[in-house]
Amino acid sequence: MVVSLSDRLDRIKPSPSIAARAIVDRLREQGTTIYDFTFGEPDLPTPQHIIDAAKDALDRQETKYTSSLGTLALRRAIATKLERDNGLAYDPSEIVVGTGGKHIIYHALMATLNPGDEVVVPTPYWVSYPDIVALADARSVFVTVSEDNGFKVTPEDVEAAITTRTKWLVLNTPGNPTGAVYTMEEMRGILDVLRRHPHVRLLSDEVYEHYIFDDAKHVSPAFVAPDLKDRILIVNGASKGYCMTGWRIGFGAGSKDLVAAIGKLITQTTTCASAISQAAAVAAFEGTQTIVQSYAPIFQKRRDLMVALLNGAEGISCVPPKGAFFVFASVAGMIGKRTPDGRILADDLDVTNYLLEEAGVAVVHGDAYGQSPYIRFSFATSEDVIREGCLKVQEACRRLSGTAAAAASGAGT
Repeated sequence: MVVSLSDRLDRIKPSPSIAARAIVDRLREQGTTIYDFTFGEPDLPTPQHIIDAAKDALDRQETKYTSSLGTLALRRAIATKLERDNGLAYDPSEIVVGTGGKHIIYHALMATLNPGDEVVVPTPYWVSYPDIVALADARSVFVTVSEDNGFKVTPEDVEAAITTRTKWLVLNTPGNPTGAVYTMEEMRGILDVLRRHPHVRLLSDEVYEHYIFDDAKHVSPAFVAPDLKDRILIVNGASKGYCMTGWRIGFGAGSKDLVAAIGKLITQTTTCASAISQAAAVAAFEGTQTIVQSYAPIFQKRRDLMVALLNGAEGISCVPPKGAFFVFASVAGMIGKRTPDGRILADDLDVTNYLLEEAGVAVVHGDAYGQSPYIRFSFATSEDVIREGCLKVQEACRRLSGTAAAAASGAGT
């Protein structure tokens, strides 16, 4: 008997980064050496004081359901974090806890979108934005940004994309996959546009805020435009900044009506986040920040190493990202070249497959993020892995023959 599935599954695809990680796991199980640059997951351990807080919660038998909005202790800790790190004042009633940032984004869009509504999504984008929009029966309006502009959307881009059906603009800073970081002035220009369109909310994904390099600074749009605070949903969490990906704690901070709506949906989906993880997250947000503050220099050193090595590979070029832990590298110079076994590299997916087969290097193709011909490398791994893997990339590039196709010269457009 064939069991039919929902038509909505046809609107989405599996997360490309998770699918790539599954391939890596399978190849490693077969004994193949793989240099994995696919996953956005810090390799550093969860700080010990956070682990100790979870153990203490277990000893106190804090193992029951919590409020669907999250424990009051955690929401107070998040309010403390927002004031300390971002200069923002939020009441616990304006904060909702989820099982990761993606969980908050999903529920926020499900709570606000109707069939035919539109969401403005700059490309390159984090892979899940358009699929979640599609699941909500809405439509993503893509705004392609240029490497020449630091992969950042402009006020003019936003103005041109907004229609009467627009419900949300998505802004991710620091960005995945490009590492783009918006300055206060750039943010101010975008927010000026939103003032002219009061029917549009801003989803501000700030999950990589602790990974900022060089002279860049993270600034939340709610700080830049406090008059728009009720139209802004800040999405953040413990996963990246505190090396707690598996603990599954994210949060949203926004207007009370939106937070209540998200909480209502959570009562019918996951009920609440893990009580143990929430107790640990209290220690993360309220406790010492010294360890977290030490991470950015570590990742900046890794970034510099990866960028230098990739720019030494024939056909690959990249600029140093200002934040997050990804390099979004152009492979325009590889498109049209011939592999040792005679195949032509037609697109960035071909390049991705070639690097996996020829060099044992796993990356994610740029088309998964809405922009080609690029590939994303994660430097959330050790310097040894970065050095060895990128040298393998250089070797694989040297084994290609021919010249890059003229059509590939459109990279960055």
